[in-house]
Amino acid sequence: MTFHTFKNYTVPCDDYVHVVEFSPFDSGSAASLLAYGGNQYVVVGTCRFQEEDMEVEGVEFATLRVFHHALRVDCLAWSPESRLDKLPQLIRFCTAAADRKVRLLTSDLQNQHEVKVMEGHTSYINHLVFEPTEGKQIASVSDDHTCRVWDLEGNETTTFRLRSPGVSVCWHPEDAFKLMVAEKKGTIRFYDLVTQQAILSLDCGQSPLMSADWCLTNTIKVGAVTGSDWVIWDITRSSYPQEKRPAHVERAGNFRWSRVNENLFSTTGCPGKISSQLLVHHLGHPQPVMIGSATVGAGLSWHRSLPLCVIGGDRKLSFWMTEM
Repeated sequence: MTFHTFKNYTVPCDDYVHVVEFSPFDSGSAASLLAYGGNQYVVVGTCRFQEEDMEVEGVEFATLRVFHHALRVDCLAWSPESRLDKLPQLIRFCTAAADRKVRLLTSDLQNQHEVKVMEGHTSYINHLVFEPTEGKQIASVSDDHTCRVWDLEGNETTTFRLRSPGVSVCWHPEDAFKLMVAEKKGTIRFYDLVTQQAILSLDCGQSPLMSADWCLTNTIKVGAVTGSDWVIWDITRSSYPQEKRPAHVERAGNFRWSRVNENLFSTTGCPGKISSQLLVHHLGHPQPVMIGSATVGAGLSWHRSLPLCVIGGDRKLSFWMTEM
């Protein structure tokens, strides 16, 4: 039996954190890019952890820039074009807010800032993602029963009609011509972006499906939270889940795979009145290998190269390191 130890680091913030995302891409810097958003702002910074650099005590967070954002940030996605090792530096990410618009922010962290606004969705946008190899397209899913693909000029290039609200959209770097779209009623479909046809569908067997993710280190694995359970598919074997377990007492909110271990993933409960639960699961273990919580936690993201995840909360970021 493996003993699991955990470390919890926190970084104070000036305001409530609604969404937080590590960049999943190499930015050319030893530190990791991290963005978090709140009521009318996005903070972009870099993180270093003790596990990467012995001279760091716990975590070192350096703010690169604070961007004003017209409304509360509801979701955020990084572009693979963000680089800190070139001059001029380039930061690019997109956000969605309650006004149903996608905003593309591009900055050199000095004087050049550009915001492009993309309009088309007619209801709340639930999730966004950049095409991960070149970053020239963005996909978004919404309560308006569509998944839309945009170019960087703000043109809508493809629209997939869904049968219920779209809750998650994933683009895999090893399969850039496919898009995975999860729907609230419990269906996940893979679309071929060339033929614009659905080529595979998975069924939860229950709803509501709140969040789904496509495993980075093993493309045949897909996971989701539905109701209060987590479910995992092997897409080569069946359209129904291979594994399913209860996770949270109340409804589950987020599902995210670790970027470094195909058996490690995390789930969060929907924020309760006091705190929301973060669970880290390992497929080899019947019980969660780590239980954490954050005051009204929001957002969930894994580090690019460490078994470490982050959630936002009331005036702080909480980082949880799983040492397997």
